[in-house]
Amino acid sequence: MSSSAPSAAARLRLGRPSWLSPKVFRTEALAGLVVAFALIPEVISFSIIAGVDPAIGLFASFTMAVTIAIVGGRPAMVSAAAGAVALVVAPLNREHGFGYLVAAVILAGVFQIVLGALGVAKLMRFVPRSVMVGFVNSLAILIFMAQVPEMTGVPWAVYPLIAGGLALTVFFPKVTKVVPAPLVSIVVLTVITVAAGIAVPTVGDKGELPSSLPVPGLPDVPFTLDTLKIVAPYAFAMALVGLLESLMTAKLVDDLTDTRSSKTRESIGQGIANIVTGFFGGMGGCAMIGQTMINVRVSGARTRLSTFLAGAFLMVLCIAFGPIVSDIPMAALVAVMVTVSIGTFDWHSIAPKTLKRMPVGEITVMLVTVACVVATHNLAIGVVAGSLTAMVIFAKRVAHLANVTAVTDPDGKQVVYSVTGELFFASSNDLATQFHYGTDPDKVVIDLSAAHVWDASSVAALDAIETKYAQRGKTVEIIGLNQPSAQIHEKLSGELTGSQ
Repeated sequence: MSSSAPSAAARLRLGRPSWLSPKVFRTEALAGLVVAFALIPEVISFSIIAGVDPAIGLFASFTMAVTIAIVGGRPAMVSAAAGAVALVVAPLNREHGFGYLVAAVILAGVFQIVLGALGVAKLMRFVPRSVMVGFVNSLAILIFMAQVPEMTGVPWAVYPLIAGGLALTVFFPKVTKVVPAPLVSIVVLTVITVAAGIAVPTVGDKGELPSSLPVPGLPDVPFTLDTLKIVAPYAFAMALVGLLESLMTAKLVDDLTDTRSSKTRESIGQGIANIVTGFFGGMGGCAMIGQTMINVRVSGARTRLSTFLAGAFLMVLCIAFGPIVSDIPMAALVAVMVTVSIGTFDWHSIAPKTLKRMPVGEITVMLVTVACVVATHNLAIGVVAGSLTAMVIFAKRVAHLANVTAVTDPDGKQVVYSVTGELFFASSNDLATQFHYGTDPDKVVIDLSAAHVWDASSVAALDAIETKYAQRGKTVEIIGLNQPSAQIHEKLSGELTGSQ
């Protein structure tokens, strides 16, 4: 037997998950615990937005996190009951009741599975970098804005507690990174407020924590076509918002960890998690960007274990340690989230040196994304608005790259027009105006060797040019088409107007 062949034990070690390593397991477990603490007040707030009992949101976060940890495509990303989803389903719950909300969650999961299988995740390649930067910066702003209510109209003792929490999260890692600084901050501030009897807002003030595990069941709605008509629009909107926010978060984590993830699996996984959550009577959810940043950026988690344990710890904290968790001062969690917002913001993107070098269009796209998100508190709307702005700016920029130059033969019998650039709906609109129909000789050659025909608008423009020359008894020859351009020209030429 060769000495270089790995032993059975070595082969077993090579095939085992990385989180079985004691060091990795500790990091993942502590990260999951910190995320669970941070989830409680935020999820309760989102439950109030959706108009449901806080226990419903906490149950949804438990089932979303545990399920997505198994079936999701992006390890270490945290999914739970999210604000974007709460905003979508709130009107449905208010107008038709909680049963319809649950039905919408299940149907949204089905839509997400279908969209994932159809490859909707591939659309992420069309999201420009400037939109991603705007997405990250607006996320940081939203996280900070969410903490402002916890810092206004509160007892004076809240402010030194927040300052102390910020100091701990910033300086404790310089002492040791064995235990996450946010967890240390939460524990220390809780001990101080309880031991000293300091009266400040606590987690318990946000709402009552659940005392038992959720049980599965069907939504309490009539299974009729009328119900489907009511539920489907909300379900589809929830599916789109949830997928967009989850895929953007997955891309962000990919960049932070220098790893790739399966966006298709993540899309389908989000659908499965929402279906499971719906059958357990939850309000649905998607990727939680702030908590994901705590998990990945602050706590250093990298595997599915942290996400799974975040959900498991959430239920354990609520059910087994509810009274203790209720005593956690909101100041401790505010300090953690402020640290996350500062760390998430891309400060380099607004540095004067960067702004001087960056094209105006790129800055505009970033600002539009940030403005829309901050105005609507909806990350999905900002991403769509930013992407559309980027497309318009790109189309306008490329439209000016199509140029036409004319060279007439010395004998005056033929003129050759050389067209360069990309021909599509924006650039082809003015193409017909760049030819001299009345003064050109009888034979006209249009050389497209340095051009590319992209769409029907370009073919229609070329047809219009040929028609104008034909009306004057002149012939047109188009040469130099590359294969894709020739195919679309051959297929559509002469077929785009009724007169031809």
